Amino acid sequence: MPLTTAALPAGFDVVLDASVQRHGRVLIGGDPVRAMRLTEAGCAAIDALIAGASDGTQKARELARRLVDAGMAHPRPPRAVGPPHATVVVPARDRAEELARCLAALGRKTPVVVVDDGSADRRKIADVAATYGATLIRRECSGGPGRARNAAIEAIDTELIAFLDSDCIPEPDWIAQLATHFADPQVGAVAPRVRPLSPAPGAPFRERFAAARSPIDLGPAESAVVPGGRVPYVPTAAIVVRRAALERAFDPGLRYGEDVDLVWRLHDAGWRVRYDPTVIVEHSEPQSWHRLFARRMRYGTSAAPLSDRHPGRLAPLVLRPVPAATALLLLARRPDLAAASIGLQTILLDGRTRRLGLPRWMTLRWSVVSTGWTLIGIGHAATILAAPALLVGLFRRRTRVPAGALLLAAPMKEWHDRHPGMNPLPWTVACIVDDASYGLGVWRGCLRHRTRAPLLPRFSRAS
Repeated sequence: MPLTTAALPAGFDVVLDASVQRHGRVLIGGDPVRAMRLTEAGCAAIDALIAGASDGTQKARELARRLVDAGMAHPRPPRAVGPPHATVVVPARDRAEELARCLAALGRKTPVVVVDDGSADRRKIADVAATYGATLIRRECSGGPGRARNAAIEAIDTELIAFLDSDCIPEPDWIAQLATHFADPQVGAVAPRVRPLSPAPGAPFRERFAAARSPIDLGPAESAVVPGGRVPYVPTAAIVVRRAALERAFDPGLRYGEDVDLVWRLHDAGWRVRYDPTVIVEHSEPQSWHRLFARRMRYGTSAAPLSDRHPGRLAPLVLRPVPAATALLLLARRPDLAAASIGLQTILLDGRTRRLGLPRWMTLRWSVVSTGWTLIGIGHAATILAAPALLVGLFRRRTRVPAGALLLAAPMKEWHDRHPGMNPLPWTVACIVDDASYGLGVWRGCLRHRTRAPLLPRFSRAS
């Protein structure tokens, strides 16, 4: 179990999240967005930590922890004084060439354990492991990456364990860079950004789309990893975990989603999990549309068993009453009532924001933005779970506009944010098929496990 101290350790500095704005002594931002009023002493303490005065008082470091846990700030750990005490675990099933590429990138600075998860050609895997000085563990039958990693965990006693998939290519010293976060005794795991290999100039659209929309690339913004947050999970394709945090290893009953389950169990046990995208591990993407969408479908099948283990966390979207009502009024083409609903939400928020001394225009802006995000969320969830119905709706006069809005909302927002350098039309079509493939997996998993949980939205009481 992690230590119970609330303070960020001495030696740590912090930097405010890019979303945070300061209005006098009030900080606004974080994940989810919140407002925090500071005392004059609190303002001075945060300014000192941001300026690099890491030897702050206990009160200052307690405030820094609150801000980090709220997603309003990010820690800057001290420089490491020596190499990390770590072991790398690489599960492998065939794909000897990719394994060789991975081990070559790892080098020999850190001990490596390769787990052969029932490969058809065991000799090739053994030869690659021997060539690069890795310890080999063999499993007679394939049980998936979770079981393979578990087989290695039992034989490892180093302070840290780095899990790395065989189709990944890490940066030099990736473990050492991530390991600095473990100077905080409450950090249980840290993950890098897992980014697809950059497509060559003039690469086919499929390669460029796969690189721009990989489901395991969580983007360039650092974050705490919190269920329901900006970064709700991290893949174990590349991750460093504190050995003491692995009281329970990977769930052998999960063929997919075992990484999500592990990260959420670490969170529930009180450990902090960090996502540090300044460290990059490259990853090979599927080499055909069929494999690309088949992978998405397999990922979707994990929603049902994960919902049994983590009730309420696999809802396709979270709806708050007033923004949801406003979005539905817009879809019903009632802009007058939608405007009235935004006004109502502004009034409901105004009492709280005025006590903080915030201007009314900011409250109005929040109301409008929350409606937009709700509309995008409804569209994304509807595309995942009911894409065929939306496509049928495009051919009916009464439903053409709302169906089109729901199908286009999320892909166009992504196209705007990601700047993928692709024509928006094929981008949108590929996004819809990609999401529908994941949704097909969700439906299959729900039927297999006889649950509706991943199909039902969750309602929040907040306005």
